[in-house]
Amino acid sequence: MEDNSGKIYRLNPLLEGLKSSSERINKIYIQRDKKSRKISQIIHSAKTKNIPLFFVPKQKLDRLSSEHQGVVALVAAKAYVPFSSLLAASPNPFLVLLDGLEDPQNLGAILRSAEGAGVDGVILPERGSVRLTEAVAAVSAGAVEHVRVARVKNLARAMDALKKEDLWLVGAEGGRSEFWYEFDYRLPLALVFGSEGKGLRPLIKKKCDKILSIPLLGKISSLNVAAAAAIFFYEVVRQRLKNKR
Repeated sequence: MEDNSGKIYRLNPLLEGLKSSSERINKIYIQRDKKSRKISQIIHSAKTKNIPLFFVPKQKLDRLSSEHQGVVALVAAKAYVPFSSLLAASPNPFLVLLDGLEDPQNLGAILRSAEGAGVDGVILPERGSVRLTEAVAAVSAGAVEHVRVARVKNLARAMDALKKEDLWLVGAEGGRSEFWYEFDYRLPLALVFGSEGKGLRPLIKKKCDKILSIPLLGKISSLNVAAAAAIFFYEVVRQRLKNKR
């Protein structure tokens, strides 16, 4: 049974969810001292599907749900789409990859800007990234319902797959000599943004075809990733709309 807060807190529905729609399960909390055959099945299935498990005291589960049976799973606000389906969304794809984003406020804001800019899909890594939580949905102001979001096990391999489909991979990073508008965004494209604290990881950076910057003329050394993403998105929009006229 799933309640209004995006949780599954009973054993049988969680086992069924792991079988039929595991891609929606963000993480599972399990009562530390609770043992049963069904809980063992849940642990095995979650590990097989790379779903994060957390073994916690009963009091933690009590705060999440008063009706739990020793487990509480947090469920995505919306189902993810297959990675392979994103390329079929447009003859001239405009995708976004987010490398290790951790703040739900930022993901929600990026989804809101992405929806307004006509982004064809957003790609998140399965691990080390914020997921489609209720908090993300709230910040997105409804955009989460309209933006296609996929999760992949390995972001670097996903970038290789996009390159094979002739997409250009353009990363964003401060301090570069080339600016965000110095690229032809009319081409099939995936924009790549790093995490709030560390930015793009070295391997992800290496796989980008271009890395561009937004110049900062004040005393602040970096922009919020959601703000930077919006600036890049609307340069894509500007160039593509200009091309149609």
